[in-house]
Amino acid sequence: MSRRFLSAFICVHLWLPFAYGQFQQRGFLELRPTFYPQTAPGDSGQVIGEALFRYDASYKFAPWIKLSGVFDARTDSHRQVEREWRVDAEDRGLQRPAFSLRRLSATLNRGRWTLELGRQFIRWGKADLLNPTDRFAPRDYLSVVDNDFLGVTAARLTYEAKNDTLDVVYQPRFMPSRGPLLSQRWVVLPAGVPVGDGGSVFPGGPQFGARWNRLASGYEYSLSFFEGFNHLPLIAGTLSVAPLRATLQRYYPQMRMYGGDLAVPLRWFTVKTEAAYFTSRTSTADEYVQFVVQLERQSGEWSFVGGYAGEYVTEKRAPLDFAPDRGLARAFLGRAGYTIDANRSVAFEAAIRQNGEGVWTRAEYSQLLGQHWRATASFTLIRGNQDDFLGQYRRNSHFGLAFRYSF
Repeated sequence: MSRRFLSAFICVHLWLPFAYGQFQQRGFLELRPTFYPQTAPGDSGQVIGEALFRYDASYKFAPWIKLSGVFDARTDSHRQVEREWRVDAEDRGLQRPAFSLRRLSATLNRGRWTLELGRQFIRWGKADLLNPTDRFAPRDYLSVVDNDFLGVTAARLTYEAKNDTLDVVYQPRFMPSRGPLLSQRWVVLPAGVPVGDGGSVFPGGPQFGARWNRLASGYEYSLSFFEGFNHLPLIAGTLSVAPLRATLQRYYPQMRMYGGDLAVPLRWFTVKTEAAYFTSRTSTADEYVQFVVQLERQSGEWSFVGGYAGEYVTEKRAPLDFAPDRGLARAFLGRAGYTIDANRSVAFEAAIRQNGEGVWTRAEYSQLLGQHWRATASFTLIRGNQDDFLGQYRRNSHFGLAFRYSF
């Protein structure tokens, strides 16, 4: 990111509150300790402390144009965050940047047309449990089961008619998901063999996608297409004998996706389904179908979502990969939430592999303390076999607290 661009961004946000127009701002400071009862091979740390400051501002110059920006500053005790004094605008590193522009985009609207340019968040699909068609949504998987979305730099053009919406996305530069660090507990490595990080090989070229959504009488559906690269990597390894050492390198295969989703509200619940077929010209990438079917119901202060995520591999090629989305396939997924009152709520989530070899469950209690503070306590339990995607993290069950001050 150039110094000139950064200086212009800072000057604009300092000037905006005093200019004519509509300025909005909000943010929070969050402190989050996490406690692991067990150590893991290669990682003896059992207490991790994290701090995050996020500032979100937007300015509407006129009814048809708005500038939006989100700035993050963070640190931690476990070296998951860089120790560099720089502002990162891409977020492509192995560690989280200490200072980053999480979002910086301009939105232009004229009639039925909307154009957003810059770093933004793009979400596709209707399902809540798993989204096979959500291809412009890389994530931060440093802690695999506690992940967050990463923004992408793209141009997004949306046309909205009475019952139809057409969404076209062009992403000039590839944005990967962030995987766990090799030296920490969320990577499970073979015993007795030193493993080194060989870095990442990012693909060149743009990505393109289009999604058409139709609101029909009594149901809603969409069709989508994506041409680009998988934001989750395949792993290539080399082995040296003297001394014995393995080196792992990440690379990102070409991907083409044909997908669709459907939502049908019924009397007692809403049925949602989403599916996608993935092909690849990369010789080491799998070709497969992934789908999810879920039921959703709201009953008083309770909300329920439950369903099944499935996968059918049409051609098996990948020897080694890191794919949390596929790790949740062939599993029963569920979520329940209860609002106790205006200040308190509880939530429960679970993923159970259909063969019973992997289980992930999470319980959370959240309470508002006064006007600005919120405290959240959560417990995550992971069990299963070593060969299962979820089961391999069975030593990573943990208890977490979060204290957030919002303004």
